Amino acid sequence: MDPGPTPLRCFSECHPAEMFVDDGVETLTSVEQKKVEHSIEEVINVYKQIHSLPQPILLREQHYQYLKKGLRHLSDAYEVNVYVLVCQFLAHCQSPTGGFAGGPGQHAHLAPTYAAVNALCIIGTEEAYNVIDREKLLDFLWSVKQPDGSFVMHVGGEVDVRSAYCAASVASLTNILTPKLFEDTTNWILSCQNWEGGLSGVPGLEAHGGYTFCGTAALVILGKEHMLDLKALLRWVVSRQMRFEGGFQGRCNKLVDGCYSFWQAGLLPLLHRALFKEGESELSRQRWMFEQQALQEYILLCCQNPTGGLLDKPGKSRDFYHTCYCLSGLSIAQHFGNMDLHHELILGKDDNRLAPTHPVYNICPERVAQALQHFHRLPAPEDPRWKGDSADNTPSDPAPDATASGSDDQQS
Repeated sequence: MDPGPTPLRCFSECHPAEMFVDDGVETLTSVEQKKVEHSIEEVINVYKQIHSLPQPILLREQHYQYLKKGLRHLSDAYEVNVYVLVCQFLAHCQSPTGGFAGGPGQHAHLAPTYAAVNALCIIGTEEAYNVIDREKLLDFLWSVKQPDGSFVMHVGGEVDVRSAYCAASVASLTNILTPKLFEDTTNWILSCQNWEGGLSGVPGLEAHGGYTFCGTAALVILGKEHMLDLKALLRWVVSRQMRFEGGFQGRCNKLVDGCYSFWQAGLLPLLHRALFKEGESELSRQRWMFEQQALQEYILLCCQNPTGGLLDKPGKSRDFYHTCYCLSGLSIAQHFGNMDLHHELILGKDDNRLAPTHPVYNICPERVAQALQHFHRLPAPEDPRWKGDSADNTPSDPAPDATASGSDDQQS
């Protein structure tokens, strides 16, 4: 017998009790928090009035149309060739000195380099892979590597932990990761973990969700995540899920934001796996260590623009950035485990189901595996700075299973 739709958390009588209480001390932050909760309460009330049987719907077609418009209104005749056009455009964005720029003729930068390599791996064709000049990409990574192990985002640019992640991600996917390239990087990233438990952009600053994900994921790629204070990191990240809203904030005492649906929730699969490897026997074999249904409710009820695209919070504008990371966070909240131990928690109808995403690279696990297989068939580029055995250039576990609950038996 069909048990019917899952009761929504926000419909329960006790949900309003989760709203923020300022204890009679009003601050700018408390005022803003109450405004956000009020706007979300209004969204929930309108939804209740319209739907007697709550079944939140992912507006899949509207989001697709919104994203397609970003491809400069391609006509139907060109849609079948979109992958070819993307490859050609990204080839024009590749700098003669290695790496990718935000647009043709611009300077190479680690953020668009990360995005370009991921996009080409998503396409996953020989033509896409061949766009990447691996020898020059390695030269570019060396040009932004700093003596202390950190990386700058571009030559002459800023240092923060994003750059270490972007560098590790593209290097591992394309099989140009050498120990010398990331010498001292582990220690530099570890120095970004502060007293809160999370990681900051650079040592000594406030813990931040985006930087915490980047630093942790980089250490996973390098096989050194066990060197973090995992328990402190776990306490910090689970405390960032908002009690009333259901989504995540990026920092302590800040507002909920849809993009942290991935930056924060995406940490939990990485931590689950790391703690499993450390011998933690009490870990769930069915759920991540955050409230997965609450996050799905926030994304589906509060972050969707009715005409397509997703957003930070009610009242904000849609954009491609939040569309990406809200959907990525929704995928993380829907899927637990790996192929041998996989559980789904889909809020609403089955049509809401998204494909799993790899919590390290944030692209489909199959595309990660395909890219790794392709580039590991190719010889590693000559790196004059590394005199060791080229057959031992990659870390022992460069790409953990896409939604790994902890099992090391199934690798991507």
